[in-house]
Amino acid sequence: MLSHATTRDWLIPYADGMLASDERRPIDGHLAGCAACAAELREVRELNLLLVTLPPAPPVAFAPFWLKLQATLPQRRTIKLPTFARYRKLGLAFAVAASAALAAASAALAAPSALPDNPLYPVKQLEESLRVAVTPSSGQLPLKLYLAGERLREAQAMAYDHKPRLAATSLRAFGVIVNDASAALKHADPRAASEDLKRLRADLDAVERANVTRNDDDADIKQVVAADLDEIDRIEQPEAVTPDPTLIIGTQATPQPTPQPTPRPTPRPEPSDDEHHR
Repeated sequence: MLSHATTRDWLIPYADGMLASDERRPIDGHLAGCAACAAELREVRELNLLLVTLPPAPPVAFAPFWLKLQATLPQRRTIKLPTFARYRKLGLAFAVAASAALAAASAALAAPSALPDNPLYPVKQLEESLRVAVTPSSGQLPLKLYLAGERLREAQAMAYDHKPRLAATSLRAFGVIVNDASAALKHADPRAASEDLKRLRADLDAVERANVTRNDDDADIKQVVAADLDEIDRIEQPEAVTPDPTLIIGTQATPQPTPQPTPRPTPRPEPSDDEHHR
């Protein structure tokens, strides 16, 4: 009978129906006598159903990604070799380069749907950073809103899969993105910005429901969700306008009278000695 570790390693392809009948047979035998692995299989299938309901990720622009990655690779000097050795070296280099290109292409195509617990998640983060770097300012806000929604999708999946630390990390990343986009949202079309914030608020509520539904009710997730909701509330509040102290509304300003100088009495001359003797 298969061990627990081996069975768990094969649960995802087993749940996806990717195994042949002779490969499924030993897993069926283990699941029949192991309640823990059977429960984990049910969780994998529930997560698959959840992922099916999520919107698809946009297509990957692999060509710009590969060109930018290729530009950062170190340049190596060419060494002249004998003819046979050079051809053999070139053939080996071509094989290695082709394998690397295929691996990079596979990683780039699979990365957009990777979750934080997937080894390809760093590739997804790199691809997102490149997209932000090459997107013009006019397209920054839609891209940031998409990335914010992607962080919430990841947080919901991680909360549903009993991985609260990864869920909280995605929620914090969401908060950073929303804070960075707050100025653009305040100056965007009010109706469109309101719809975008309403959608993000609904996705945050979905993360909180996933946290409670899975009987975790993790305090860290609740705290970060509350902080993210406060950030959305702050963006929705209108900016305070400082009144002009010289502006008087509703009454006619009465000008202050111009101060007049106070008249001083003219000093009288002192009597002389002749006038005193008279």
